[in-house]
Amino acid sequence: MKSILIIEDDPDIALSLKYNLERSGPYKVDTAEDGVSGLRKAERSGPDLVLLDLNLPGMDGLEVCRRIRNQRSTARMAIIILTARTDETQKIDGLDAGADDYVSKPFSVKELLARVRAQFRRAEMAQEAEGDGTTSLLRAGDTVIDLPGRKVAVNGNEVELTRKEFDLLTALVSNRGRVLTRNRLLEHVWGYDYPGETRTVDVHIRRLRQKLGEAAGGAIETVVGVGYRYRGPE
Repeated sequence: MKSILIIEDDPDIALSLKYNLERSGPYKVDTAEDGVSGLRKAERSGPDLVLLDLNLPGMDGLEVCRRIRNQRSTARMAIIILTARTDETQKIDGLDAGADDYVSKPFSVKELLARVRAQFRRAEMAQEAEGDGTTSLLRAGDTVIDLPGRKVAVNGNEVELTRKEFDLLTALVSNRGRVLTRNRLLEHVWGYDYPGETRTVDVHIRRLRQKLGEAAGGAIETVVGVGYRYRGPE
């Protein structure tokens, strides 16, 4: 059974989400009404996924997201932020803070459930790939990807990546020299195909480049109007 934490200050939205999630799958769902208590629950219970509203009392959702990502014990939790549909800046800020994905309010319950299932499906696929024993390491020059351990090192120094950043890098290096469209990356890494959400890919790529550093990050090439290609050394 997967565990989900909803951090949402509107009790009607929180209860509706809890009801629909528990009804749709084998999910154990907990809720919190403000940022401080939400962060504490995330630290204490270690949910598989956090649904995080950004406009929270006490501590806003961006700060909650940052703190989850900056603690080793919680850094790899999946985070989907809930944002206002018209606030593009808030969406980008949420992704920059470390969120894996976002859903715009007012949202369709069906879309949200699809996003949640996609997060869990990709995580399960990653675990299966790690456990099959076919390839343990991917190398690209000074960059080494440890697939079973889900770790990345550049020049021998470990780089802390989120789930999505790790999966993005793995997809790009595995397809070295080939252009991967934004829609293809959405489908491969996020597990869904929503053409209008390609900004999510761009923000994650930017964050990935920053974490890898100038040399390793520079191997990820933007193909204007199409997508991305990894041009690093063998």
